[in-house]
Amino acid sequence: MKTLVAIPAFNEEASIGAVLDELSTHHPLVHVVVIDDGSRDSTYQVVTAHGVRVIHHAVNLGVGAAMGTAFKFAVRNGYDAVVQVDADGQHRPEFLEKLLAAVGDADIVIGSRFADGGRYRTTTARRGVQRVIAWVVSAYTRTRLTDVTSGFRVAGPRAVELFAVHYPVEWLGDTVESIVLASKQGLRVREISVAMNERMAGLPSQNVFRALAYTSRIFLILLLAGIRKLPRGVQRPSSSPPSKRKATA
Repeated sequence: MKTLVAIPAFNEEASIGAVLDELSTHHPLVHVVVIDDGSRDSTYQVVTAHGVRVIHHAVNLGVGAAMGTAFKFAVRNGYDAVVQVDADGQHRPEFLEKLLAAVGDADIVIGSRFADGGRYRTTTARRGVQRVIAWVVSAYTRTRLTDVTSGFRVAGPRAVELFAVHYPVEWLGDTVESIVLASKQGLRVREISVAMNERMAGLPSQNVFRALAYTSRIFLILLLAGIRKLPRGVQRPSSSPPSKRKATA
């Protein structure tokens, strides 16, 4: 598959250079795009100095909007798969091949910190919230998932086709709601075990209180999933690889 690595970035000048350096040993940088999501620091300059393509948002729109831009870019440029890699250094590029190898069995493959006994270090409260969300989403998708908030994932051809038309933009929508949307459209979701690093720099964008609030929201989303109308323009992806048509803006 022709694969695009998409990196959403907001004020990541302290880490993005090292991320690109490590990524270059596992994936050609010509097939990497950074979505500079309204950064106010030197993120754009650091990325361009590495010769990597940048799509710049004039204002900060969030990870969901950044990935929505990446999926549109992927379809317009004939990519079959999109791998999301965070700009903070948590995601380890040596697992790219493992993620991509699993696409044949699923449309979305999530890199899980907790599958197969993984022991990624996090706070007790935060891990408890993650387990609740994972349990609920697993019930909805009828697939056992342990790390539905992980942003380290690959979307195969049918998922790219879907997400180029619509991708959730609300907080955590790029992770949890995208799985719900994909499952409702008949796409297959699975996860594989990966190791992750701590952030190289900066502060996490989420906190326990927001995660707790979102847990309640997820229950409501799943309760109404059977009767909610899909966003206009979203259709069930074809069973064959998507055509190289342009995505709508």
